[in-house]
Amino acid sequence: MSFILKLIEEGEHLTQDFKLRVDDSGKIAKTMAAFANTGGGRLLIGVKDNGVVAGCNTEEEFHMVEAAAQMYCRPAVSFEVQVWRVEFKKVLEIKIERSNGRPHFVKDEQGEWQAYLRKEDRIHKASPVMVKVWQYQMRHDRTEFRYDINVGKLFSALRDSRELRFVQVARLARLGFEETEDLLS
Repeated sequence: MSFILKLIEEGEHLTQDFKLRVDDSGKIAKTMAAFANTGGGRLLIGVKDNGVVAGCNTEEEFHMVEAAAQMYCRPAVSFEVQVWRVEFKKVLEIKIERSNGRPHFVKDEQGEWQAYLRKEDRIHKASPVMVKVWQYQMRHDRTEFRYDINVGKLFSALRDSRELRFVQVARLARLGFEETEDLLS
């Protein structure tokens, strides 16, 4: 069995997604940004969701993907391309590595720049805390952590295995919204 058929046999999962074709560069940009923000992944274009190879016009699809990466992602998402032949049909593989320039943002339906991540075989909007975590990881001048009595109460609650919501964390630590995001990131 060829390498590409083995990939298709795996089905869709955390690092692999099938697309029959790219109709909308904006939509595919979300998938590309999610892969770049998470652990990387590959798009197999010309493959139905059920794993059946339908084939595609690789040149057209490449231009749509390139537009998605360059025009709809901020910063642009880097990718590699491989064209495969399966039963006289072409499949376009788009390989996206985990980015060192995270987070990548895509304009959503309301015109807002939003970061996305990949969980299992789905794309989700990244929370503001997750965006701050990525931004923190990319910074070279990481700030020091301040530990005070209120943060101590928060750690005690977490040590007691209590699940805390964002608002509860803010109250325990006596912090505002942005400071709580910073603390959690």
